[in-house]
Amino acid sequence: MKLQLPPRLDGSRDTIVADNRRIIVIGANGAGKTRFTERFISELDSPVFRLSALKALYRCDAPDNLPGSIDSRYVEATSQSSFIRSDNATQFERLTTLMLYDEVLNLIAHKVTNSDGKPVPLPESHLDRVIKAWQEVFPENKVLREGGKLLFSRNNDSTEAYSSLKLSDGEKAVLYYFGALQYAPGKAVVFVDSPGMFLHPSITGFIWDKVESMRPDCTFVYTTHDVEFLSARRDNAIVWVRGYDAAKQTWDYAVLPPNSSISEDLYATLVGTRKPVLFIEGDATHSIDAKLYPLVFTDYTVKSLGSCNKVIEATRTFNDLNAFHHLDSHGIVDRDRRDAKEVKYLRDKKIFVPDVAEIENILMLEGVIRTVARRHHRNENRVFEHVKKSILGQFKHDIRQQALLHTRHRVKRIMEYRIDGRFPNINKLEEHMVNLVNEINPRAMYENFCKEFHRYVLSGDYQSVLRVYNQKSMLPGSNVAALCGLNNKDSYINDIIKILKENGRDAECIRHAIVHCFGIDETEASAPRPDISAINDD
Repeated sequence: MKLQLPPRLDGSRDTIVADNRRIIVIGANGAGKTRFTERFISELDSPVFRLSALKALYRCDAPDNLPGSIDSRYVEATSQSSFIRSDNATQFERLTTLMLYDEVLNLIAHKVTNSDGKPVPLPESHLDRVIKAWQEVFPENKVLREGGKLLFSRNNDSTEAYSSLKLSDGEKAVLYYFGALQYAPGKAVVFVDSPGMFLHPSITGFIWDKVESMRPDCTFVYTTHDVEFLSARRDNAIVWVRGYDAAKQTWDYAVLPPNSSISEDLYATLVGTRKPVLFIEGDATHSIDAKLYPLVFTDYTVKSLGSCNKVIEATRTFNDLNAFHHLDSHGIVDRDRRDAKEVKYLRDKKIFVPDVAEIENILMLEGVIRTVARRHHRNENRVFEHVKKSILGQFKHDIRQQALLHTRHRVKRIMEYRIDGRFPNINKLEEHMVNLVNEINPRAMYENFCKEFHRYVLSGDYQSVLRVYNQKSMLPGSNVAALCGLNNKDSYINDIIKILKENGRDAECIRHAIVHCFGIDETEASAPRPDISAINDD
């Protein structure tokens, strides 16, 4: 089935081939999803059927007047039968009435068919199919047909039975979905609004698998902002609605390429923001990264992903889908012991790499130290010189250890890049390894690092030391907090965060120092945003 989507902002349209019978329209609240689906419905040539548990379970002033809808069928039934109530307030009540009415019609038709005395099997009714599906979901909850009523019980005892109105909202939603779908026209496009509403996440997937299996002739279009629902479904055509121009009645939307490798976390980011995304290391609650970077890169939505590898992979995947989201997004990883070639490679992949070894070293930048010292009325020159002398002294003491760590990292990288798996036999592999070790010469590499690091100390090259020195005790060991008039390391960090939050002149100085440390300018730090027209609520 080919389905044409509503017009984009530029007037273009996409066509979806719904071979898998499932389309998910997703977007943040207020992005225009509801108007998008209404326009979608209005332009379809195929039969259309709508499902909304929210509107069905609670009184709705505007009935669904689509041909073949529950409301339309209910009006038709009340006009044909005098014993059907015409004042049922909700679509859910109308549905249960319709199913019981059809049950009666089914029995009458069976009696007429069987009037000549020849035994004829009783045809399966809508209600039969609904009860069968219901029992698969709630095996302990029995459905009884008593005195023209639909009752529910934990056992088969009708004395303890209760009406459908006393079911939980979740149970009502399941009954509604199973029952309403029986009335959908053949080969209909079924539009489902907020499919996860009222349903427990543990059964949501099973419910919709069951619903879809009950009507293999139908195509289902789900409208949601629920990322969990999206990630739990497979083989979907996905439409991301980002905005709506009410004046032109056009939308900013994109169709996700099929078979895209994008995680639930990235989906959440796509749906929940209209700003570029900055993926960072660390956890979202406790890491310095999560506290610092949102205050420095203020034009980005910052998401913590934990490890360096996750940041690199997420940034790659996100940018592979640039045509889908149009967001100029980046990642940030610590420099650690990467050389200039590795750093350039990452920066070419839109990964920001600081010119310091790790996040703690950013807090030791000269511009940051001087700003905090000034704020607390300390002599910034004296404070910085004391800190510089201390750091150079620590580094001098650790030179050989640091040189060894850098050597180990460099050797590991070279081995990863240079070992080719295409060897005809073990002898060739052994030969290659011996030659590689001789070529690399780890001892010479180590000695060169030692010489280079000694040169940093002798020349007082503080910035170069920050670039190569991985030592988390650097900050407390430098005594920078006390020199600035603060109690300890935590108070120093918290003071930097406080300054950035205040967003005054001092914040500008700190922000400038940090941005400059990444080898970028303020233009890159203030990321361009996609051109999205006025957004109206759904």
